[in-house]
Amino acid sequence: MNRIALLDDGYLELVETWGSDERIVEAARMSTGKGFQGWGPNDCPDCGPLPSEEKIHLHGTPLGKEGCSTCRGKGYVAGDEKLLRFLSENHHDTPFEMGGMVIEVKAPIMVFREWHRHRTQSYNEMSARYTPLPDENYRPTIERLMVNSKSNKQAGTGKGADELTEGTAADWLKELDEAYAHVERVYQHGLQIGVPKELARLPVPVARYSRMRASANLRNWLGFLTLRMAPNAQWEIRQYANALHKVLSETFPRTLGLFDERRS
Repeated sequence: MNRIALLDDGYLELVETWGSDERIVEAARMSTGKGFQGWGPNDCPDCGPLPSEEKIHLHGTPLGKEGCSTCRGKGYVAGDEKLLRFLSENHHDTPFEMGGMVIEVKAPIMVFREWHRHRTQSYNEMSARYTPLPDENYRPTIERLMVNSKSNKQAGTGKGADELTEGTAADWLKELDEAYAHVERVYQHGLQIGVPKELARLPVPVARYSRMRASANLRNWLGFLTLRMAPNAQWEIRQYANALHKVLSETFPRTLGLFDERRS
């Protein structure tokens, strides 16, 4: 998985994964000792080989013997995808802790402030106490500024605010650029005259990019996606959640497929 570029200067990158859809099934069967038996569909032992797997998926035509108690006339029996679906739909969540992922993220500090509310993850973020933060600040596009929500109060405008136009949005971005430049001058001046790095960073805005590594098991990543892919989540963190979903889908395709079904 390559690095996924996000916003104007951010990214999300896979570091490592552990576990798989198969390991989730194995964990769920610890009490019976049967382990992972395989994905289906499989031939019904009482009805014989499947004429066409494609035909089953596309048309659902009964292909088995009428009255067969093993396949109930379908001509095939499900594999371990049936158990995985049962676990997902009935919220038997502990087996999903048998897989997980570590990612590296570069994002504005304001995104990290929301992200760190998920206390089921482990984080290690670069520290401006030790390393001066590069002069990289999130600059939204005019199109992003023009988006506001009447249904989501957190995304709405302030009471009594004027109606934003592309012209006033562009003017505000110029002011933002000036503010960023001034903040950087104050920051660098403080470092130059010997202000401790942990205090020289005081003027740095929440728009400043930082980097972190985050680790969680699959159960908790799915909890993160449930909240941060939701339409009422802030647009910026939704972009990171969508990228994370893409990365997780490559390692845990069956679990993420079931997750998507539940969300739709």
